Amino acid sequence: MDVAIIGAGAVGLATAALLASRGDSVIVLEQHARFGQETSSRNSGVIHAGLYYPPGSLKAELCVRGRELVYARAARDAIAHRRTGKLIVACEAAERARLEEVHARGMRNGAGELRWLEAAELRAEHPRVRALAGLWSPDTGIVDAHGLMQSYWAQAQTAGAVLGLRTHLTAIEACATGYRLCARASDGQAHDLAARRIVNAAGLHAFDVAALAGLDTNVLGRQLHLCKGDYFTIAARLRDLTEHLIYPLPAGAGLGIHVTVDLGGILRAGPDTEYVAHIDYAVCTSKQLRFAAALRRYLPEIRDDDLSPAYSGIRPKLHGPEQSFADFVIEDAAPHGLPGMINLLGIESPGLTASEAIAQEVLRLLPT
Repeated sequence: MDVAIIGAGAVGLATAALLASRGDSVIVLEQHARFGQETSSRNSGVIHAGLYYPPGSLKAELCVRGRELVYARAARDAIAHRRTGKLIVACEAAERARLEEVHARGMRNGAGELRWLEAAELRAEHPRVRALAGLWSPDTGIVDAHGLMQSYWAQAQTAGAVLGLRTHLTAIEACATGYRLCARASDGQAHDLAARRIVNAAGLHAFDVAALAGLDTNVLGRQLHLCKGDYFTIAARLRDLTEHLIYPLPAGAGLGIHVTVDLGGILRAGPDTEYVAHIDYAVCTSKQLRFAAALRRYLPEIRDDDLSPAYSGIRPKLHGPEQSFADFVIEDAAPHGLPGMINLLGIESPGLTASEAIAQEVLRLLPT
């Protein structure tokens, strides 16, 4: 094959779609029985506008570019989506300056139209929200993440790409023609694959894939941090609480415990941020009271018993709990003796929004 892509999440499938469409022979290797079973599907399904990230960062630039690509693809391929808009609130006077910083950063990043709401205007437009000021982002929305990935895969498959499911990668060896990949199928059978180039889009396992190729990511100054986030469903009695997304100001390594709405109108709270040592998707039910208290800061109608466990997700962060930001890594490993291997590391939020824009960057690094 011309290219072997490791990982069939949103980014891996978007990359397969673009590479196959330009004429490359592409195979996507995925350890699970279906595509998109980890980070790509265990999130809020939010199309981010590009408000939070440092101007000039890959997260900022690719989020803004990817946002428009996702909306265009969703309209073209009839993928369920909605421009819900998002309200970010300052609940205390001390938070006002931080909200102003988010406003300024969003404007610099090209996050679309943003509107400042003072308390009176906020109460008039969002009467069930309690806050001193708000920032309205009309270009934020939600998308059916599975539908988006299905669109990428349909494009890739039409162009001749192959998807190898239940395939566990066991070795990567450089050779004269590129790379030899060894894999094991679910029935235990071993397979060898020759590829001129490799795209490591393995998400939570991207560091493992890099290590199989002989890269020591610690020597490169990078380390994977697993950051878990739990979600709770908000009771049906509050289904009309909001049609929009409502966020507090960012807190720590995340965006604060916020409220999102899915395409079926169900409201959910989360995610929080909890650094963990292992992948475990069990929801910690003891967080219920803390979640409810966090929501009551700006949604006073929330009761403790309005929350029930939903699901959890894990982000592959490149920064630990004491650090504030780490950018996406989209990097050719040629300087480390592995030409034609592209490593995608730390692809967390806004990775779903930026997925097609990230794929465009991979194409730039892998010219025909």
